Amino acid sequence: MGLRERKKQRTRDALIDAALDLFLTKGYEATTVDQIAAEVEVSPRTFFRYFASKEDVALSLTADEQRLLLAELAARPDSESPFTALCQAMRSLLRILREADDAEAGRYLRCQKVVHSTPALLAGTMRLIKENERRMVAEVARRLGAEPCDLQPQFVVAVFVSVALACFDERTQDPAVLARRLEDLLALAERSLCPGWDQPVRSGAAEPVTAPG
Repeated sequence: MGLRERKKQRTRDALIDAALDLFLTKGYEATTVDQIAAEVEVSPRTFFRYFASKEDVALSLTADEQRLLLAELAARPDSESPFTALCQAMRSLLRILREADDAEAGRYLRCQKVVHSTPALLAGTMRLIKENERRMVAEVARRLGAEPCDLQPQFVVAVFVSVALACFDERTQDPAVLARRLEDLLALAERSLCPGWDQPVRSGAAEPVTAPG
């Protein structure tokens, strides 16, 4: 990144850190945008250049993770089956989390504490996951040569998201623990699913089923 981009990133990180610290000490509901901006010695106007709202800054790391997961999925070779590509994308995301420096790791853990202690942010997290789930369905459908409305790509992504949600909970916030838990869950999924279950429908096989509506 250039100097201007690095400065913007530092300001963004400072706003996130200030917000997380205030959420943990004062509570999410009691914290205002003005207070967050004051901690970084910037104006509320500057805050809104980076974030649309208080919820936006609280969920910024979650949104970053969802975008990174989708980017990693898109980068996987088309030769991989859809479920394998999804799992490899998740492994890449966890590797990035494990390799984070102390500041980034501390930011991630504080964010998890804030989100899991705030019902409104848990709901916001699920909204972000559902939005990204639709994008993953579109990518899986492309790999299968299907339509996003077909049940097969929806089912593949639903299985993957179920595994991921079982991995990420309030009891497993450390990236190293998350990585081990994910591998255990993926191994369980692979033992439980029939071989080729996520492969494209072959000629002469049953046609993909389209979801109602």
